[in-house]
Amino acid sequence: MFTARVVGNVVATQKDKDLVGTKLLLVHPLYGEFRKEKCLVAVDSVGAGIGERVLVTKGSAARQTDQFKGSPIDHAIVGIIDEIELDESSFSGGGY
Repeated sequence: MFTARVVGNVVATQKDKDLVGTKLLLVHPLYGEFRKEKCLVAVDSVGAGIGERVLVTKGSAARQTDQFKGSPIDHAIVGIIDEIELDESSFSGGGY
């Protein structure tokens, strides 16, 4: 799981039947190993909007919810972040 910011919408008039009715969003990873990625497409399961910070799952974990089980997705938005509290003294030059 990683954090990201929603930066746009993706409109696809033709898509796999398992994706019909889903909202596709463009997200930009904020921290960790994914932050070097430009942007990723993620399926929204929580009603996120542009500008919000979100929690994104990747790979098989993205397909574990009842809503997406068996769907051809790699990334799913599973939470909207209200606040992050970080004790920076706990990190010794880490990735944050």
